[in-house]
Amino acid sequence: MTEVLAPLPVLLPLLGAAATLLVGRHPQLQRAVSILVLTAVVAVSVALLFIADANGAAAIAVGDWPVPVAIMLVVDRLSALMLVVASTVGLGVLVFAVGQGQPGGDEDTPLSIFHPTFLVLIAGVSYAFLAGDLFNLYVGFEVLLTSSYVLLTLGGSAPRIRAGITYVVVSLLSSLLFLASIALVYAATGTVNMAQLSLRIAELPDGTQLLLHGLLLIAFSIKAAVFPLSAWLPDSYPTAPAPVTAVFAGLLTKVGVYAIIRTQTLLFPDGALDDLLMWAALATMLIGILGAVAQSDIRRTLSFTLVSHIGYMVFGIALASAAGLAGAIFYVVHHIAIQTTLFLVAGLIERRGGTMATGRLGGLATASPLLAVLFFIPAMNLAGIPPFSGFIGKVGLLGAGIADGGWAAYVLVGGAVVTSLLTLVAMSRIWTRAFWRPRAQSASADTAAAAAHDAGPDVGPDDDPTGADEPADDDFVTEAPAGATSTTEARQTGRRGAWARHVAVATAAPAGGEGRPRGGDEDREPSLQPLPAVMTAASGVMVALTVGLTVVAGPLYGLTTRAAEDLRDRLPYIEAVYGEQAP
Repeated sequence: MTEVLAPLPVLLPLLGAAATLLVGRHPQLQRAVSILVLTAVVAVSVALLFIADANGAAAIAVGDWPVPVAIMLVVDRLSALMLVVASTVGLGVLVFAVGQGQPGGDEDTPLSIFHPTFLVLIAGVSYAFLAGDLFNLYVGFEVLLTSSYVLLTLGGSAPRIRAGITYVVVSLLSSLLFLASIALVYAATGTVNMAQLSLRIAELPDGTQLLLHGLLLIAFSIKAAVFPLSAWLPDSYPTAPAPVTAVFAGLLTKVGVYAIIRTQTLLFPDGALDDLLMWAALATMLIGILGAVAQSDIRRTLSFTLVSHIGYMVFGIALASAAGLAGAIFYVVHHIAIQTTLFLVAGLIERRGGTMATGRLGGLATASPLLAVLFFIPAMNLAGIPPFSGFIGKVGLLGAGIADGGWAAYVLVGGAVVTSLLTLVAMSRIWTRAFWRPRAQSASADTAAAAAHDAGPDVGPDDDPTGADEPADDDFVTEAPAGATSTTEARQTGRRGAWARHVAVATAAPAGGEGRPRGGDEDREPSLQPLPAVMTAASGVMVALTVGLTVVAGPLYGLTTRAAEDLRDRLPYIEAVYGEQAP
């Protein structure tokens, strides 16, 4: 059965991409094909997970070439679990995008190229999870990265092009480094098959092993956004449309984390760079979350938390114990679902409030209680509030760190606790500013109020001599009128003139009388818009999925523990590839 099902997570999206290109002039049919294909991929992935958990790892040789020459697709507990999570969140994001492309939705994504490109992205992610050799892992990366270039620049706006250039340059750099590493690995061992490499790399001199290990780790750390190789992410992701940002945040960095897990356990089990990984994990957690706390834009805040929580996964990998790996895998699953959901809800917030700037939002809890619930649940889950899955994953990692007993592990445990508390601070700031406090005033209203306060307690906008919304030229008179009979009247007249000049300068249009007000459109009070039903429903289902992770946390953690034991053993993977010829 595995021989039939294993290629389908890659083949079905590719065939679906071709079909959606052919029906590009029929948007409804295109959407139906895309959803049907991803639904089928979810079903196939679930079946593969049950088979892998029941029967152990299995592999197929594409084209029936002999091992290790053949292109191997390997399905074990880890890869099958990643397939299930990736295809599920991909389906949720696709439904959200369909809602965004309907009348009343955002105009960013109803492009005919979106659906085939999105399906190619899912095919690349699936291929990376199934690849049994380094070169085809590279091919999977390139497929998903090429499609991500297109998705990131949808609409062709200047901010997206700038972000796309940064993303392309960084991705090409990491890909070149990965390709060079593969060439060196092949030169040193004569193979790129990971099962065979697990045996041959151990025979190399220590210096050669360290060089190959370091090159691969750097390449994958760039893709996973591990500090100090993570600066590109917060500037690249927030500019894309909401569904694109969501799938990027949920999946792309986790493919890099998956590659680190696979190579650390299968190719370099000696742990020569585990201490370095620990310090990288600590820096990733702390630098990322400090960046999140400093942000006033919701998407940028979430982008920094994305970087920060990669550190938790790297922490579990660096521990190199069964408990650490189990916690890391559980946290990968949790984080894919949570981060995708939060970015989808951020898209709803932007749709409802008209902005991502927390300083210009407010009152959303009253205006849209459903939206408040959709944000609050995954936000608290990300912060690790019990009893959510984020709390369970963090406790598992902290327990593994304490069990390790090393002083570096204890430092990481402390850093993880601090990061969790600061995550709660970052999420609470978004909640307080965007949802809890009253709706923000416009910039002109704030300016008028400040000017009135400066002018004195008896002067304000209502004291405008003309009664107009904007001061007329006559309002700038600072001298007392001829009929003024007292010093008090003269003083009030002067204050009114000062207030009028202040407001006129702050709210006047640029020279020439054209263009937007000096404060810009971003300073105007955003208008509340209704929430599209399909987008809201898709986000609600994703929130329910994150809660479901908490409900099934026990069986899921048992599965990740079994996957971690397989990774540490290595023999199940090697035997699956070689079969009866296993050395």
